[in-house]
Amino acid sequence: MKTMVCETIIFLGGLMACAAVCSAADSDWLNARDCGASGAKYETVATTVAGSNQITAKDVGDFKVGQGVMVSRCNVRYTNKLLWGPRSKYGASKALGDTVEIRGYDGGAGSWIVYALDVEPGSPPGFRWTDDIGRTWKPKVAVTGDWQPLGGGTEVKFGKLDWESGYTVTFSARDQLVSRIEKIDGNALTLKDAANRSAQDAIVRHCDDAALQAAIDQGIKEKRNVYVPPGYYRLSRSVNVRNASGITVEASSPEHTVLDISEGEGGCINLSGGTEVNLRNFRMVGHTGFADRDIAGYFNTSGARGIWGFYLKSCCAVTIANTERVLVENCHGSRMSCECFASGGRSRGSQEEPNQAFTKSTTYLRCSATDCGRNGFNDWNCGPENTSVLYCRIVDVGGCAWESASRFVKFVGNYVRNAGTVAIGNLGVDNRDASFEHLGSGQHIVADNVFESTVPYGGCAIRTARGATQVIIRNNLFINFGSSAVEASAMVGPNEYPSANTTITGNIFDMSYGSVGTAIGPASAARTAIHVSASDTIVSDNQIYVRGTCDPKVTAIRLTEPVTNVAVHDNLIQNCGFGLITGRAQSRVGEVPDAKAFIPSLRTTPLDLQNPQQCQGWNLVWLSGGKPAGVSVIEGFDPKTWRFSLKEPRDVKVGDAFELFPNHGANWNLHSNTITGCLNPVVFDSCGSESSLFRDNTVTRGDTAGVPKAVVIGGRLTLIGNHFSGFDETGSSVLMLQPDRFGTPIHNLLRDNRFENCSNVVGESEKGLWQACSAEGNLFVNCGSTPK
Repeated sequence: MKTMVCETIIFLGGLMACAAVCSAADSDWLNARDCGASGAKYETVATTVAGSNQITAKDVGDFKVGQGVMVSRCNVRYTNKLLWGPRSKYGASKALGDTVEIRGYDGGAGSWIVYALDVEPGSPPGFRWTDDIGRTWKPKVAVTGDWQPLGGGTEVKFGKLDWESGYTVTFSARDQLVSRIEKIDGNALTLKDAANRSAQDAIVRHCDDAALQAAIDQGIKEKRNVYVPPGYYRLSRSVNVRNASGITVEASSPEHTVLDISEGEGGCINLSGGTEVNLRNFRMVGHTGFADRDIAGYFNTSGARGIWGFYLKSCCAVTIANTERVLVENCHGSRMSCECFASGGRSRGSQEEPNQAFTKSTTYLRCSATDCGRNGFNDWNCGPENTSVLYCRIVDVGGCAWESASRFVKFVGNYVRNAGTVAIGNLGVDNRDASFEHLGSGQHIVADNVFESTVPYGGCAIRTARGATQVIIRNNLFINFGSSAVEASAMVGPNEYPSANTTITGNIFDMSYGSVGTAIGPASAARTAIHVSASDTIVSDNQIYVRGTCDPKVTAIRLTEPVTNVAVHDNLIQNCGFGLITGRAQSRVGEVPDAKAFIPSLRTTPLDLQNPQQCQGWNLVWLSGGKPAGVSVIEGFDPKTWRFSLKEPRDVKVGDAFELFPNHGANWNLHSNTITGCLNPVVFDSCGSESSLFRDNTVTRGDTAGVPKAVVIGGRLTLIGNHFSGFDETGSSVLMLQPDRFGTPIHNLLRDNRFENCSNVVGESEKGLWQACSAEGNLFVNCGSTPK
């Protein structure tokens, strides 16, 4: 249907235009080949002369007049020239202009060199430099204001600026000429543009971005679709689909139709504006694979801050900005330095000032991101809505598998292996707008996916953080998993919001990677299946286990105070080092305005900027050497300044550590779980509250030997209706009672619990702790030592 048979070819500006008379059956399709796209992988060696637009090819091959070409080693130029800083302004950048002059690059060190000059704050100013995006740095030298040599013949000259404030200069030195063939005479190709460097070993390749752009522009103008036939299409820049009112851009198949931007920058296909675009059946190749993920990640500089390696040498498969409805189907990206598939733009706006044009629906169907230096898929701000990543494959990705600050997302049916975190939220000041206040963001359904192996970036497979609310993580499989799996995080920074309202249910976690008794992967590493520090969370109906024998480095479920409103129920946990463990988040003081106030620097407390009353009356425990050193009570919290006010003055110093916990009920309901074969089945190492409840759980030793304690209790916790069995080893105890953080016995309620086949029911870290408890209706069956 899409094979175009054209009767007339019209030449326009050296490119074959698509205004051809086609058969009526195909009148709604344009063929990119008829617009001058070669789709050819052929390349040849050529000789160039500086100042001449004529090159001599070894073999002309399939080159034709009107086609685009890229010629290496013959055109010295400096691109992507940016000035970053000063250091006090995170992420600030602007065009370099004449602030630093550049000259001398000779191509000897390579055809594409990325330089960075890093000026550390201080006087007199000095700089170090790198030509490999920070893998190695040359020693620091003084800024002289004269020409100073770098590598590859390149020299730089610093102009006037307050360099003492800390800056970073970045630019690329390239020798590529992008042009068009205007004439062929034997082996001589006459190009539209002249070389500026003589070379005996220039490489001439086809370059199809201009022809593809012409086809798409005409398709949009004539309201026709564009077909890209089998071929290998090299790009020096992005192909843009702008303001399309409805267009399909379709290739024959991803096996036979390739867009290669390895010698260019930008997205292979960029969508901007318009109402509807469908994109199908492409394979897209960039220049930075998984092995080079270190240079695509955060660029650690002493001058400016907030630079990422992919900013300096960037390529993507597809980018989307404000196109209302998008379908990307059966498209596959690899070796992308930036997000492989990315979207961002305007949101629906506020109720007072709504936006009509924004991305309302995006579907990625049966796509893949593999062997990439950075993210697989990304909605980078809260603008896009209803993004669906469906039945895609994400393998060997150096950044996040999926990162999103957007709304109403479905990440369903995907396969993820050796890729970074599915990062949900990340709603900093730059990722949200006024619509966030009334609509929220980060709403996700993460379901029916398979996660295998390890996570090379981000620390866990799935994380909700920094403003994500209404998140469901259900029915996912974790296969031979060697990293932490799911985290609902309360970590926030200035002007950020906590994550909340999360359900983690029906997942199966096989944490056997590198475990004792299995032969999968290298040595086992410390990891956690589910970690919850965000309030309003349900963890239910999950299976978490290690095949073979118990792995002491695996934790099944971890809860961290001051999380509140948590239900953990009907989970099956087997052969883990820790079954269920609770702990406390620690923060530090950053500023001390006066004796009754402080501003934290490390923030692990889930503070809601819309609720200034939230911490009033909370208890604050000061720490020294990790041990309690005093208690304060919070009088108030200002969400605009992050200032905590204390009821009573205290001698607080910058760097002091503290923990927060609510004075009211924490509302922890831990019930109906089965925990067996774990080295440390239950450890309650948190302050707890009168509403912290552990009930109707089954805890058994199973086949694991050397289990010293079944349940360690170091905080306020009520135990009702639990069944403990099989802790019959010499020296072991079912319950190990400890005083609270200040050495005070805890008045806990233990009622209607069943202890069976245990050598010793109660152990105490000091005498009198059992007597401090209220115990009634407990049953002891075939137990050696029972409490009186």
